[in-house]
Amino acid sequence: MSFEILGIGTTTPQHSIEQSEAAVHAESLSCSADSTDQQRRLLPILYRRAGVKTRHSVVLNSSTNGEIARQSFYPPATSEIDFGPTTSHRMKEYETHASSLAISATVQALNSGNVSPSEVTHLVTVSCSGFSAPGFDILLLKELGFSAEVARTHIGFMGCHGALNGLRVAKSFTDNDPDACVLVCAVEICTLHQQYGWCPDKIVANALFADGAAAVVGKQGTNPSRESWNLVASGSTLIPDSEEMMSWRIGNHGFEMTLSPQIPDLINDTLRSWLESWLAHQGFTIEEIGSWAIHPGGPRILNAVAEAVGFDEWQLTPSREILAEYGNMSSPTVLFILKKLQSQNAKLPCVMLGFGPGLAIEAALIN
Repeated sequence: MSFEILGIGTTTPQHSIEQSEAAVHAESLSCSADSTDQQRRLLPILYRRAGVKTRHSVVLNSSTNGEIARQSFYPPATSEIDFGPTTSHRMKEYETHASSLAISATVQALNSGNVSPSEVTHLVTVSCSGFSAPGFDILLLKELGFSAEVARTHIGFMGCHGALNGLRVAKSFTDNDPDACVLVCAVEICTLHQQYGWCPDKIVANALFADGAAAVVGKQGTNPSRESWNLVASGSTLIPDSEEMMSWRIGNHGFEMTLSPQIPDLINDTLRSWLESWLAHQGFTIEEIGSWAIHPGGPRILNAVAEAVGFDEWQLTPSREILAEYGNMSSPTVLFILKKLQSQNAKLPCVMLGFGPGLAIEAALIN
């Protein structure tokens, strides 16, 4: 059985900032009067190396457009023990903005799939960047006219591969109920977790992450064709002894990310052998895959995937372009890439890949 993708919707906050301006802003939060010259020189270099040109954020009051993008949520650090807004303050902003992003992405998905809200039987929501209850799932039902009896499932704190987990759940629902129509909506507001102070791992995260939402609506595939994109299989594996390589923990001043510089090496060492085995169970080889939607955790992650799998550069172009245009939006990002591939009539089968705390590899096969 398969999960036929009827429509995909994507959205971002209204305002965006160019990466060079974001680096200047970050200096006011990361570099104090006691910062060394080396630290001040290194910060803009880290931002340039992130592979990001522009990012959208809910905290921006204006965009880069001949003038400097402005925001008032993060005041400049006043001392070395100033770590910015509290987590409570950040979560209030999450609650304020998550529902509007979710609604926008969902309306696009429903419209592109010619699906009425009354047809949706299951709602799967995905987010790792905030918490509130009632959540944006309730507001989706209320604002868009879904039935009050829609079955809701939330996938929380899974990280950048969360949308792949959401698609797996959606396929399980449609596999078991041929009348099910499932909407998956991933919302992340990562810029609410900008970290103050000087810590290279956190500065790298600050330089990469952005805000966005994406939604997918689908049903059980009954007559796959070249025009339809169908999720036919998903896979997952944990890299042994890698728990501390990537973490996402709740602190007093936002959620704190740790990214080990060893992650690309781990991916390089383990990805190909697992991918070959998983694809073989689906009846494919790596060489038979027509397109790839790879979550762009950063340039080094993409380079490691390319080296491990043996990609030509064109196979990574969609991921690099989304990273440059939007930044790393965590879970919705891979759906932005999938939508881009669809618009380009990319060759099938397509493999989606994502990486997250664990260290986990998640995959989905679209055919």
